[in-house]
Amino acid sequence: MRLVLVTRKGCHLCDDAERHLRALGFEFELADVDADDELYRLYDFRVPVVLADGVVVAEGLITRPKLEAALKGSGRSS
Repeated sequence: MRLVLVTRKGCHLCDDAERHLRALGFEFELADVDADDELYRLYDFRVPVVLADGVVVAEGLITRPKLEAALKGSGRSS
């Protein structure tokens, strides 16, 4: 499964989401919403957004339990 975290610089919710993904052992890519016109169009006011194979599985205030439930049994590196 390909995980992408759509973020923006200076976003504390994005930092939290990244920290949760790392703590849970997931491998993921970072995508800057402000560096891509299509990501900006889709997710500007929704960041952070976690995409699993292109599907939104979490956005906004992302908690560790929310991520665990959304990504249960998939994509862990450990």
